[in-house]
Amino acid sequence: MKKHLRQTLLLSCAICIGLSAGAQQKKYPKPPALLANGYKLVWAEEFNSNGAPNPANWTYELGFERNEEYQWYQRENAWYEKGKLILEAKREKKANPNFKEGSSDWKKKRREADYTSASIKTQGLHSWLYGRFVMRGKIDIRDGIWPAWWTLGTKGSWPATGEIDIMEYYRKKLLANIAFMGADRKDAWFSTEKNIDSLGGQAWADQFHIWRMDWDENSIALYVDNQLLNKVSLNQLVNQNGTNINPFKQPHYMLLDLAIGGKQGGDPSKTTFPARFEVDYVRVYQK
Repeated sequence: MKKHLRQTLLLSCAICIGLSAGAQQKKYPKPPALLANGYKLVWAEEFNSNGAPNPANWTYELGFERNEEYQWYQRENAWYEKGKLILEAKREKKANPNFKEGSSDWKKKRREADYTSASIKTQGLHSWLYGRFVMRGKIDIRDGIWPAWWTLGTKGSWPATGEIDIMEYYRKKLLANIAFMGADRKDAWFSTEKNIDSLGGQAWADQFHIWRMDWDENSIALYVDNQLLNKVSLNQLVNQNGTNINPFKQPHYMLLDLAIGGKQGGDPSKTTFPARFEVDYVRVYQK
């Protein structure tokens, strides 16, 4: 749902397997539960330096990107601070250098952006086929704010690339989504939505939480604080475009972004800024 507005299939799969075992500490690098079943840590970003994101791990999305979102993505809104990645959205004007009078293209018809924010990705630097992916973060759940941690396949054009939204939030909904190409070359979704108030609302959002994906040759399972939100068998995710390609049997790269408004994000006009998406760590385990 992060890549484009959902158009076709919406299937729910919400199976609870227990609530959070409690917050984990920054200096606890290898939680036993994550190393079970033969998993070993193969990549980690702990954000322990200060300054700009590590160029060996991250590149930037720049400008207007997708979903008619309001923000202009720029490098300046992402940095490391006190052991965390900060993605910060600001209410500020940014001239659109691609503006074209009379254009029908949403990326060109806006003379300026009213917000700036950041999106970083491992595309071209790091990608993974299968594994256990873990992120500890804190999200802003106020109106108009749209944070996400997600993956895209390295080959093909969306939605045939495949997309996994391990963490996505907007309009009081925490989402766990998996997308591929469905009938008529449109995006198809297996999607779970959980009302944020059922988790504890603002008090819940004021704390850090752990999102996790377990992805292997059989299925994809998405969790928050050890609570299973969505699980889908890979045999249900073959692209329906005649290629018989399963986009989840190829490497994926990851993205972290903080979007504002747009087709799904809601109305940010009464929200005070800046807004932040804070990430304590991202880790990838494989067998």
